[in-house]
Amino acid sequence: MSQVGNPYPEIYNNARVLAVAPMMDWTDRHCRFFHRQLSRRALLYTEMVVADAVIHGNRERLLGFNTEEHPVALQLGGSDPEKLAKAARIGASFGYDEINLNVGCPSDRVQSGTFGACLMKVPELVGACVVAMKESVSIPVTVKCRIGVDDQDPEEALDRLAEVVFAAGADALWVHARKAWLQGLSPRENRDIPPLDYSRVYRLKEANPDRFIGINGGIQTIGEALDHLAHLDGVMLGRAAYHTPGILADVDDSIYGDGREAPILAEVVETMAAYAGRHIESGGRLSHITRHMTGLFHGRPGARRFRQILSTDATRPGAGPGVLHRALAEVDTDAREEAA
Repeated sequence: MSQVGNPYPEIYNNARVLAVAPMMDWTDRHCRFFHRQLSRRALLYTEMVVADAVIHGNRERLLGFNTEEHPVALQLGGSDPEKLAKAARIGASFGYDEINLNVGCPSDRVQSGTFGACLMKVPELVGACVVAMKESVSIPVTVKCRIGVDDQDPEEALDRLAEVVFAAGADALWVHARKAWLQGLSPRENRDIPPLDYSRVYRLKEANPDRFIGINGGIQTIGEALDHLAHLDGVMLGRAAYHTPGILADVDDSIYGDGREAPILAEVVETMAAYAGRHIESGGRLSHITRHMTGLFHGRPGARRFRQILSTDATRPGAGPGVLHRALAEVDTDAREEAA
């Protein structure tokens, strides 16, 4: 695909944005296609892709996506401005609507590459990376960060990072409202143990009223998202959107106010069954798709059996779209009507 200009220039011109966070091993192209069936408006993010991989790896495997996923953002990992600029150009040529720089991931692999959350310690380098990417693409360039790392004072660290990245031309700053502890906590623990500090992100917005600032971390419901949007420009849902994806069905009306009726979840399953059939015909496996769908009917009668079937039958050799039909048959009809 070639870059033909940003088809979604309004992303950061709206009064509010609801996004699904980049999540390693989760938000792949199949997950994003699935989420798009639930919301036409939510901004979707790829998993983090390292700039070196984009430059030297199998680009179609790493970056390919379905046009129905728009608006979709590519998250890059790296700390070399020249490499990030090149990777951003490649991402834009594939048709992504935004390039996002990861300044929040605390994994050991990311630390060894001197990027991710450890970049909170070198805001000037982050700024240089943003400048290089902005000069390379015409689509929005954004940053996703933490409020600080290790012994940093979040008041000083976050203010400084925001000052630098906005001066560099960043179109938005998404803030995971926790510190990252690079020593002593695993990546999994870093998602739960450091306390959330939403008020710190609110203060950042108060100090930057004309800048787009969004929040991430521990947000479970659309109602909570709306509460945050009283203070901020955007909300990013992570694990809640993945484990209970049905909540995305309320996004278009509740967040964007477009009056769209919530999609019927049973029809979403049928769409995904057809999608899975095409994927299998091209050499893929059913489980590549169904692993993202197990929580679709969370809290509804039959949800447990739906999840069990997808978790077992869909992983068997030769499994086809019929597994999705069998799983759907276990969901109570009233629950399907409730979802309409």
